[in-house]
Order: sequence, then structure tokens, then C-alpha cells
Amino acid sequence: MTAGAFADSKRHYPILDGLRGVAAVLVVAFHLFEAHAASRFEQLINHGYLAVDFFFVLSGFVIGYAYDDRWDRMSTGDFFRRRLVRLHPMIVVAMIVGALMFDFQAGPIFPKIADTPLWQLLLVMAVGMTLLPLPPSMDLRGWGEMHALNGPAWSLFFEYVANILYALVVRRFSNGLLALLVFLAGCALAHHTVFGPNGDVIGGWSLDPAQLQLGFTRLMYPFFAGLLLSRVARPGRVRHAFPLCAVLLAAALAVPRFGGPDTLWMNGLYETAAIVLLFPLLVWLGASGDAGSGAMARACGFLGAISYPLYIVHYPFVYTYTAWVANNKITLAQGAPVAAATLLGSILLAWALLVWYDIPVRRWLGRRITSDPAKTVLAFARK
Repeated sequence: MTAGAFADSKRHYPILDGLRGVAAVLVVAFHLFEAHAASRFEQLINHGYLAVDFFFVLSGFVIGYAYDDRWDRMSTGDFFRRRLVRLHPMIVVAMIVGALMFDFQAGPIFPKIADTPLWQLLLVMAVGMTLLPLPPSMDLRGWGEMHALNGPAWSLFFEYVANILYALVVRRFSNGLLALLVFLAGCALAHHTVFGPNGDVIGGWSLDPAQLQLGFTRLMYPFFAGLLLSRVARPGRVRHAFPLCAVLLAAALAVPRFGGPDTLWMNGLYETAAIVLLFPLLVWLGASGDAGSGAMARACGFLGAISYPLYIVHYPFVYTYTAWVANNKITLAQGAPVAAATLLGSILLAWALLVWYDIPVRRWLGRRITSDPAKTVLAFARK
């Protein structure tokens, strides 16, 4: 089931929807395994954080496909309203979920929780609902996140930044100028991963100069490479595209870290290749495939439908799981059943929120922000 708030929404690429869901499930598993990892060199699903960079490529491609040819009949305000309707309802509920779970996460790993007054919790929740980033001075748990109740919201903040840049400036770029921007952004990304201090792109979630720079470095190449891809690459015909792309994506995110503390550049080369070459290729392959109308189409539909709700609501449960592991010195073998239940519960919650909250709210909002009521008929469920 795919949900669009507007009748003139273009058809989805079902395989790309499915790949977004695969990445979302893998990033939840990555975050759960992270609770047991002593260092980034020992992490299972080691490159799970690259799912964010894949999301950016996919988002840029979808934005270009959906909106590049509409600017003669759509204002900038219309674009922003559509994006808010698509993204913001789940941001609001994600912050509520984060606030409700907050007190269950107290312990040495989150030293500030026990001393956080209710007024500060409510203030951080309210600001989080706007997606405005908070400085480290407003951190509630000790990790310096710009959204302390729901860490992954940092990537949605940068998603909004990318949408603003696209609507105000980049949509007017010729393909040549856009290619130049993508090339320069790719050089900046490669420089950070290969020559940077950690040999990876981990970070971007804190409102300090170094983290903001990293966040923009992670955003600029993949998002605008996806936009360029939507303009210049016409989908072909690829058989069995979904299983092929799903396996390649899972392998790219799960592969162990390359090199060691003295050869960080090796991992940097891998991450550069994954973001610059592999992820755009996967998006093109996915757009070139046909999910059909059977079980594969249903799987892609389900995975695509839950992908965004799952990504944006799962982390409060990861905080809670992480605190439980740290407070009780739980091993991976001991925690595996609880981790599996957390993953399953997050998927079920994502589905429930999609059906009973996100779709109805977007339908309600869609009816009220479009001047012509005839254009607001909801594509509530499309097979």
C-alpha cells in the first residue's frame, strides 16, 4: 500500500519503495547490534549507517522525477506544502514517542536523563516537532544530538535543507551546472572519507561546526547525484531487479569494516565507492525493474509503506534497549530475543501509525492546502 495525499501524485517505482524498506529494516538491526559493539571495528551490519546516504540518493532521484517537470504549474509554496504533508506528521508523533520512552532509558550510558526536569523534556519535544535543531547545551542524554528524543531526525533535518536548496536554487540548474555541483560534492565526500580522521561518514547529528560540516558533506553528493540521475538516466529493463538490488544493498550495509586503526583510508575508499557509484547504480537498477503484481509487488508495497514510519519511530526503542544492555551487562546472545522483539515491535508500530495516523492525517492536510478540491482526492491505497 502506498499513500499519496494528492490525486496528481505520480506513480511510484515499487522496487525503489521496497529497497527503501529493506534499508530501513537493516538500519534498525544495525542500531540494535550497536548496543553490543565495543568499537566501530566490531560492529555487526558494520556499514548500516550508510543507509542514510542511500536514502539521500533515493530521495534526490524521487524529487527530480516527481517535481522537475511541474514548476510551470506549481509554486514554491505548493512544493513546500506538499513536502510538509509528506514528511512532517510522522516527525510530530516520533517526538511524542521519544518523550514517552525517555524515562525508561535512564542509566550510566545516558547520565543526564535522571536529572532532566519535566519542563525541559516538554520543551525539547516541542522544538523537536518543528525539526529545528537544538544545540548541545539542550542535550538531554549526553550524546550531543540535535534531536535528543529521536536521534535519526537529524537526517530529516538535512532532508528539509535539501528540499529547500532544490526548490529555491538547484531546480533552475542546467544539467551541466548540476553535474559540476555533484562532482565537487563528490570530491568533498571522498576527501572526508579517505583523508578524514575516522575513515568513514559516521556523524552529522550534532549542532556544532564539525558535525554540521559532516552533515552537509553526507547530504550534498548523494541527494543531488540522485537528482542528476533522474534527469539524465532513463530506466532500462532489468529482470529480477528487486532481489538483485536487495541482496547488493544488504551486502553493502553488512560488509565488515575494511582495514584497521592504522589503515582508515581503506574503509574510506569503500564508503566513497558505495556512495558515489553503488547507490546510484542500485537506484537506476531499481527504477528499471518491474515488481509485477504478485508476492514481490506486495512485499515491495509493504516495505515501502512502513519504511519512513519505521525509520523515524524506531530509535526511542533502541535507546531503551541500549540502556538495558548497558545497565545489566547483557551479551549479544542474551539480548538477541529482546532485540528481535524490538525489531518486530518497531515494524508493527510503524504499520499501525501508518494506517491509523499518517495516512488519515495526510489526507486531512491534503484536502486543506489545495485550492481546488477536485485535486485533493486521496490515492488512499494503490496496489
